Amino acid sequence: MTIEWYDLLLLCLAAFCAGFVDAIVGGGGLIQLPAALIILPQFDVQSVIATLKIPAFSGTAIAARQYLKKVQMNWKLLGIVCTIAFFASYAGSQVLVLVRNDFMKPVLLVVLSIVAVYTFIKKDFGQQEAAHLPPGKELQRGILISMVIGFYDGFIGPGAGSFLIMAFVILLGYNFLSASAHAKMVNLATNLGSVTLFIIKGAIIWNIALPMAAANMLGGFTGAKLAIARGNKFIRVFFLVIVIGILVRFCWDVFKP
Repeated sequence: MTIEWYDLLLLCLAAFCAGFVDAIVGGGGLIQLPAALIILPQFDVQSVIATLKIPAFSGTAIAARQYLKKVQMNWKLLGIVCTIAFFASYAGSQVLVLVRNDFMKPVLLVVLSIVAVYTFIKKDFGQQEAAHLPPGKELQRGILISMVIGFYDGFIGPGAGSFLIMAFVILLGYNFLSASAHAKMVNLATNLGSVTLFIIKGAIIWNIALPMAAANMLGGFTGAKLAIARGNKFIRVFFLVIVIGILVRFCWDVFKP
């Protein structure tokens, strides 16, 4: 199937915006996925989702590179967590091919509502590093994060980057900047897991995926630079806006006629 040049241009614009948002607080899929589903009705949904994993991976890689230059990383934890996240996402994408995922949205709606209210009320949320957890407990929580959100990213997708940041702030006590940096590395692994499965299945539309990947990378580079320059307070506000955006999207999906 062919695609008009102006449709591809709109998709690239959506990919740039998604990469920008995703680099700061995650949630870029909420921009990229609806745009692609509207612009590409001639393609089946699985192929569209598979295709979007390429720009998502590319933009995340560029954003992660920017964070690595400025943020101290816990490589021992990330090595284990990213490996588990890869296989969890691969499994989630495999399940996606077999079943519908709509039943998860009401659960996510409740979780996001709680997080949004808590973030708004607690002004110091994610502004400072909490006391470091014992290595054993930190590893246990990291494995839990990678398994649950890794599977979610492969199975459903939108908002996974934001969920990772929440998890690193709430469960591991990181500040927003450090959480964003670590979340990017885990998100890179989850995207790679899905990409691997979809390449094996031949589901990716490459003439759409590659231009969108370039646009997403530019957005990811710009967003990461801004997040690093502006710091935790800026990321907190941006995070709250995106969480509310995710809430509105899930409300629409759950309660629409």
